[in-house]
Amino acid sequence: MATKDELLDELLKGYEKPEDLLGENGIFQELKKALVEKALGAELT
Repeated sequence: MATKDELLDELLKGYEKPEDLLGENGIFQELKKALVEKALGAELT
């Protein structure tokens, strides 16, 4: 699956430093949580 540039631009809006991506409240943590919740929700239906 290809990731669209527009989606990446939206996710990186406000990016200033590596912690914004990799930190405890960074985008990677948020994405991981959202993906797991979505996958688990799909399993329940």
